[in-house]
Amino acid sequence: MNPAKTDARRHHDPQVRGFASDNYAGAHPEVMAALALANGGHQVAYGEDDYTENLQRIIRSHFGATAEAFPVFNGTGANVVALQAVTDRWGAVICAESAHINVDEGGAPERMGGLKLLTVPTPDGKLTPELIDRQAYGWEDEHRAMPQVVSITQSTELGTLYTPGEIRAICEHAHARGMKVHLDGSRIANAAASLNVPMRTFTNAVGVDILSLGGTKNGALFGEAVVVLNQDAVRQMKHLRKMSMQLASKMRFVSVQLEALLAKDLWLRNARHANEMAQRLAEGVRAVHGVEILYPVQANGVFARLPHDVSERLQKRFRFYFWDEAAGVVRWMCSFDTTEDDVDLFVAALKEEMAR
Repeated sequence: MNPAKTDARRHHDPQVRGFASDNYAGAHPEVMAALALANGGHQVAYGEDDYTENLQRIIRSHFGATAEAFPVFNGTGANVVALQAVTDRWGAVICAESAHINVDEGGAPERMGGLKLLTVPTPDGKLTPELIDRQAYGWEDEHRAMPQVVSITQSTELGTLYTPGEIRAICEHAHARGMKVHLDGSRIANAAASLNVPMRTFTNAVGVDILSLGGTKNGALFGEAVVVLNQDAVRQMKHLRKMSMQLASKMRFVSVQLEALLAKDLWLRNARHANEMAQRLAEGVRAVHGVEILYPVQANGVFARLPHDVSERLQKRFRFYFWDEAAGVVRWMCSFDTTEDDVDLFVAALKEEMAR
C-alpha cells in the first residue's frame, strides 16, 4: 500500500481569504511539518510522550522555571479548565462584559464549570482596579457568589492591549483582596508582538496566576494549553482536565504544534505579520470617507462602523462578521497568512461600495 495515496480531494479554493476570523486560516506549513515529524511509531498516550515532555522545557523558557503546561483541545476548554482550577464550587469570576468567556463560549463556564461570571462594562475591553471593585465585594455574603478570580484577556476582544504595568496593577489589586488572576491569551502572541516584549513580561513577571495559551489563532491546526504560573494557586489540574473532556489521548500531536510555534520564533513571526496587516488595513480604511475606526488598532483586529447596506454588499465579496449589527459595527481580522494584496483588494472593494 502506498502510504501517500489518498482518496481525499480539495473542496475549497486555497487562494480565497477573508477577514472574518484568524480561526479561518489554515495551519502554518512549519506546524504541518512538525505534525508529520511527530507521526509514525508509538508514543505513550495521554501526555506521557516525548513531545509533551519537551514542551514543558519550552514553556519554562518563556514563563519561568515553575511554569507547567497542560495541553488541551481548544480555547474554551482552556478557559473552563483554568478557571475551575482557581475557584471553589461557590466561586465567581470577575470579567469584562465583552470577555470571550461571557459572550462567545456558549455558557460553558457556567454550564460545564459551574462558575458564576460577574461582568463589568468597559469602554475598551479592559478592566482596571476601579472597575474590578464594582463586583469585588460580598465575600462573606452567602447569598452572593464569592468573587475569587479576575479574568482578563490579552489582547482583548476589542483588539486593545494592556500594558505590563496595567496588568501588574490588576494583579496586585486582586491579590490584596484574596483573588487570583487568570489571563485568556488566545491572542497572546499578537499582544507580545505589538508590545515588543516577551510574554513573561505581562504574565508571570507581573503576578498572573494561570494562563490560557493560544495556538490555533496563530498558525496551529488545533490545540491550546493551560499554563500554570503559580503552583500554589491551583488544585488538581490533571483531574480537572480529564473530567472536562480536554485530555487528548494522542497528545503528542497537540504538543508538537505548540513546540513548533514556541521553540524558536514562529509564534512571533506569525503574530507580527498579522498585526502588520491589521495596521495596513486600518491605514487604508482611514482614507475612506464615512468609515469610522472605533478602537485603537493594537493587535490583529480592526473594528469599524459603516453603513449597514455597505457592509452587506461587502460581505458578498469578502467574509467578515458584524460585531454589533444594530449599531453598524463590524470586525475585520487579519491572520498569519493575510497578504498585502488581500488587504489592498479589500480596501479597494470598500471604497467601491461606499461610493455606490
